[in-house]
Amino acid sequence: MNQRPVPAAGEDLPARILALETSAFHAWPALQELHHGGWVLRLAGGFTKRANSANAAAAQAPFHEVQATAEAFYARHGLPAVFRLTPLAPPEADLQLQAAGYVRFDPSHVMVCPLAPAPAGQNPWDADLELAPQPSPAWLDGFAAANCVPAHHQALHHAMVQSIARPAAFATLRKQGRPIGFGLAVREQEAVGLFDIVVAPRHRRQGHATRLVRALLRWAQDGGAGLAYLQVREGNPAARRLYAGLGFADLYGYHYRVPPGLAG
Repeated sequence: MNQRPVPAAGEDLPARILALETSAFHAWPALQELHHGGWVLRLAGGFTKRANSANAAAAQAPFHEVQATAEAFYARHGLPAVFRLTPLAPPEADLQLQAAGYVRFDPSHVMVCPLAPAPAGQNPWDADLELAPQPSPAWLDGFAAANCVPAHHQALHHAMVQSIARPAAFATLRKQGRPIGFGLAVREQEAVGLFDIVVAPRHRRQGHATRLVRALLRWAQDGGAGLAYLQVREGNPAARRLYAGLGFADLYGYHYRVPPGLAG
């Protein structure tokens, strides 16, 4: 999927979706990709569905032969076939997978927020927030721990994060000198993606996630970004309310189709 600017609001919705999907794939890179007939099969050792799923890489990309190709591809790597279905996928993809016994799972939303140019004389940076252009070992370990990344996946997680090639900000929020929150922003042209904004459980519902998001959005504005996007599960109403309060709105939804044993 080639780099492309995000069309402005009011322009062709499939083009906007494709541009954001492309940016998100670049921002959270898989370790391997196989392109097949307008679809991209992403592979990253089984860590995260978004990096280990088949995705439409063109509007209404034909689905014939994609299911069999994906099943064979993931089986060769010891993984189940997972399909991530956005509005780019044709309706028959969902119907065919449902008929084959794949279960609808983890419906989510892509939310977007327009960003104004960075105003002159902004307030000083939050003194407890650090934004670094590269992930330190402490950030990688803290981020993985806060996201409950299993020990057997942590080396893979670190490798994926370290492979991010676009300009990025790795945020750490501290309280009394101890890290309590983490976040990641990745910018491509005028679009910036926010990923895995996470606060330690005992420090949640105290406004810390808002501080992280605002700092990352300010970094994006300073870099010239005009649009922020993020992905949030439908079953996380607290996060959806948080992002809506910061100016984000739904642009499109997606869901996964997974083998029955993965939907529990």
